[in-house]
Amino acid sequence: MAKRTAGYTSSGIRKVSALPALLTEFDRFERINPVKRKPNAVIGWGLKQTSVRARGYAQRHQLPYIALEDGFLRSLGLGVNGFQPHSLVVDHTGIYYDASRPSDLENWLNTDTFDDEELDQATRCMALIARYRLSKYNHAVDHPIQASNQARVLVVDQTAGDASIHYGGASAESFEQMLEAALSEHPDAEILVKIHPDVIAGKKQGHLLKAAEHPRCHVISEDLNPWALFDHVDHVYVVTSQLGFEALLAGKQVNCFGIPFYAGWGLTLDQIPCHRRRQARTLTEVFAAAYLRYCRYANPYTQQPATLEETIALITDQKRQQERYRGAWLACGFSSWKRRFIGDFLGTAAQVEYQPKLPSALTAEPDSKRLLVWSSRIDANFKRQYAQHMETLWRMEDGFIRSVGLGVDLTQPLSLVIDSQGIYYDPGQPSDLETLLTNTTFSDDLLLRAKQLRERLVALKLSKYNVRGQTDIDLPQDRYTILVPGQVESDASIATGSPHITTNSGLLSAVRSAHPDAFIIYKAHPDVLSGARIGKLDTNAKRLYDLEASGLDIAALLERVDAVHTMSSLTGFEALLRQREVCTYGLPFYAGWGLTHDSLSCPRRTRSLSLDALVAGTLILYPGYVDPASGQLCNAETVVSLLEQARTQHSTLTWKQHFYRCYRNLLIKRH
Repeated sequence: MAKRTAGYTSSGIRKVSALPALLTEFDRFERINPVKRKPNAVIGWGLKQTSVRARGYAQRHQLPYIALEDGFLRSLGLGVNGFQPHSLVVDHTGIYYDASRPSDLENWLNTDTFDDEELDQATRCMALIARYRLSKYNHAVDHPIQASNQARVLVVDQTAGDASIHYGGASAESFEQMLEAALSEHPDAEILVKIHPDVIAGKKQGHLLKAAEHPRCHVISEDLNPWALFDHVDHVYVVTSQLGFEALLAGKQVNCFGIPFYAGWGLTLDQIPCHRRRQARTLTEVFAAAYLRYCRYANPYTQQPATLEETIALITDQKRQQERYRGAWLACGFSSWKRRFIGDFLGTAAQVEYQPKLPSALTAEPDSKRLLVWSSRIDANFKRQYAQHMETLWRMEDGFIRSVGLGVDLTQPLSLVIDSQGIYYDPGQPSDLETLLTNTTFSDDLLLRAKQLRERLVALKLSKYNVRGQTDIDLPQDRYTILVPGQVESDASIATGSPHITTNSGLLSAVRSAHPDAFIIYKAHPDVLSGARIGKLDTNAKRLYDLEASGLDIAALLERVDAVHTMSSLTGFEALLRQREVCTYGLPFYAGWGLTHDSLSCPRRTRSLSLDALVAGTLILYPGYVDPASGQLCNAETVVSLLEQARTQHSTLTWKQHFYRCYRNLLIKRH
């Protein structure tokens, strides 16, 4: 089949990182050049000024022109702040905001039918968008506005020059008419007037800034999640803003003073008719046409096609992480290497200041910075020295899907956990993970994601560090096989969570004593093998196992064994993912929920969890994830795809990592 080429004149189009995944009908994208062969089609940004040349070229050469625009669920942040689109509108007829002529979206709503499967998907996605309070952009703070006993109505301004105003059959006068109508139709209500923050800052012109002078109008000028406004109103007035459609998703009555894509179908009260729109449509049908057919989705970090559900999940996870870490932070005692990525995990809404040590005294200021330290630094001496900070300290540690390569080799992490109460491996006090697992009502969509994530991790044979090993393993068929994963013996998870058995040798002795006839496999911890950490077996312990598996691939081992016995190793959790029997001799985070055989118990852990609920809390809700290329927040599924891509590349230690490993082994105490 001949390659198909899309030509463009606007350089901004080629800056869309996932363009090939969004326009899969084309094999190449080339800037239009008169001396080159003609493309098969021309693409441009809707009716924007930058598209004039592209549309003219397409008309002169009798080529199809395809209009592109950002999708209705675009991204976490703004494009001007470096956030790539997660979705694009692709229109072969017109563009959705031009009500003067048909578009693909309008034509589908006029003539097409929607089957039950499509409508069911639309219903699910509408519920998810409402549940997670998503909008086109999702960077704005989502906090309640002050409540009032008075009825309220929302009126939405737009910036002057917005193309959807003119092409939507409206003008600047439409905004005055809209405000007057809201005031007259709701004489006892407070009118909330949402004005773009750039208008307040003087960067752009709006239409309703003078509304602040009216005694019943309250101007909302902060960049606020629109769902925070929907919470307080029943009626929403718009000209052509997409916020009007989101208000419909929130169950509000919407009055339109222009002709946006969702007007004219019987869902809104319209001041201007569009006589081409002949059908009465349900909200579900309009959503299916606009969000499922008209928009295309891709993950901008993996540059792979995505579904709307996957896009909702990704932006929801980004938004949750950003909101949790919004505000000022004081990060103390971090190495220069860690400083390169800590700010990324806190997100763009965080302001981070670094200093060598914790402050000596607490500040009484209510807006004081949150204090952040690397969790492993908190030993007994640290607790004594900084006793006044311990209750408010946030702790950071590696996540559970970390990287391709070892942390000890300065391989930048893909996930970290940031805990406000304790840390997941210390059962001596509550942690955010324990609280999540105890209190969260896991929704069906979250459990489905967890199941799919678990199955994908198993299928791809992924683990924490993803250091590959030998996969050809010969094990006896007639013996009960136990894997005993070695740990770094000075690891904090042993010090805090395994009071009785504290060494790898002691663990092997206990396992052999309990299972004298079992075939026992011992696999040393990768950091111990690298020479950077302590945890080698004593001479007697080497007689207690049947196979030394340090060179074998951990994922391949977990597929073959019957059980894993561990103090507190993450390997126990990875064994649960593969539905293996797990026995714990300490109290790791995954023990105490009814899924493992435990030597110890935690009185706080009284809930029985399904495996997928454990996975949802542990891998989706608790950690933070970052795409290393962009430095932006992402999610677990994205990181798995990035690891899958990375594993196809030949990975070796850099000269800097070799140098650091030698330096650490020779000059730094191996703790």
